[in-house]
Amino acid sequence: MITVKLYGLLRLDSGIRELSLDAKTIPELYSRLLEHSDRITKKDLEGCVLLVNGKVCGRRTKLADGDVVQLLSPVAGG
Repeated sequence: MITVKLYGLLRLDSGIRELSLDAKTIPELYSRLLEHSDRITKKDLEGCVLLVNGKVCGRRTKLADGDVVQLLSPVAGG
């Protein structure tokens, strides 16, 4: 089981703070998230900063049971 934590606009738009999902890869995790919420889009996920166990990683990262994935939506301001 992977723990997924959402932050920023992604959390506000989806209403999801944290959930547990089964996934072995980031693309599989994204698919599960899209199935779980109709408020999240593929574009939303692809625009996020992705951390696995607190370290920035890429979309090709493999996941293991117990991993914590954090999705941070980008912010703009000035």
